[in-house]
Amino acid sequence: MSCIFCRIIKGEIPSFKLFESEKTLAFLDIGPLSQGHALVIPKFHGAKLADIPDDHLSEVLPVLKKIVTASGAVDYNVLQNNGTIAHQEVPHIPKPNEKEGLTIGWDSKQADMDRLKALCEDIKSKM
Repeated sequence: MSCIFCRIIKGEIPSFKLFESEKTLAFLDIGPLSQGHALVIPKFHGAKLADIPDDHLSEVLPVLKKIVTASGAVDYNVLQNNGTIAHQEVPHIPKPNEKEGLTIGWDSKQADMDRLKALCEDIKSKM
């Protein structure tokens, strides 16, 4: 079984793509915390950030910036989690244990797919 991100990249799992290039894919989260919640991922498979070659990370922040601008977000979070106790839900800055370091908690909601599709098109049109 390949990872969920590899399956999304291959098109085996449908997604609402905001941006795609040879090295990067950005798409809306189907369990969003808020409107416009997106993921920007390198297409190179790696379990953690340190496993991804630098040249496959070069577009991640510029694409993120385009999405922020196009979505009109003023206040936003940018997260990159590595490891289970660092809240990485999909296995792929060290966190020494569960009590130290950043703690995160949120309640995601199931997205309305029609509204998510419309939002995807709106954001893409502004990029």
